[in-house]
Amino acid sequence: MYRVSGDVYSGNCFKVKLLLQQLGLSYEWAHIDILKKESRTPAFLTLNPKGKIPVLEIAAGTVLTESNAILHYLAEGSTFLPIDRLEHAQVLSWMFFEQYDHQPSVASARFIVRYLDRPPEHEQALQRKISDGYDALAIMEHHLQSRTFFVAERYSIADIALYAYTHVAHEGGFDLTRFVKIREWLARIRTQESYVDMDA
Repeated sequence: MYRVSGDVYSGNCFKVKLLLQQLGLSYEWAHIDILKKESRTPAFLTLNPKGKIPVLEIAAGTVLTESNAILHYLAEGSTFLPIDRLEHAQVLSWMFFEQYDHQPSVASARFIVRYLDRPPEHEQALQRKISDGYDALAIMEHHLQSRTFFVAERYSIADIALYAYTHVAHEGGFDLTRFVKIREWLARIRTQESYVDMDA
């Protein structure tokens, strides 16, 4: 049985939880409170010296870190990851976009608002994150103008990776009403088999 160390309200951890549920895989969840620095304890640092969540324990002494790497590992051989080389690479491309363009803005803004309670000294940084986040969301909206899902018209881990923080973007101050296609895409994901909410 897999064991996941993470926070259910973290988008990166939610990605892993959602895929495990949709794959029908058994797992245990170990809650880690990053605000209480539980990811910095000696015990946790033996799992991941970087002190970051999530961590997937595959077997005793065998762990995998980085949420999108975990998604890729779990999805291998399933319908969530295309076999076709180009489509497989396109999935990875959107997952890289999520980590380098989407998450640093959308997720960081949410952290400032939800976790730090929007302190005044972070307001300037927050506004930069929101501006960059809207740029990332606009790219997604444009891509979805003629598509149902991000790659090959099939639900994949590219969608899971991008869904995790997009569906809670409002918690970071983002207004998604202007993004019609994104909102339609979010609704489609919620209808996927074995979907589970972040806080379920």
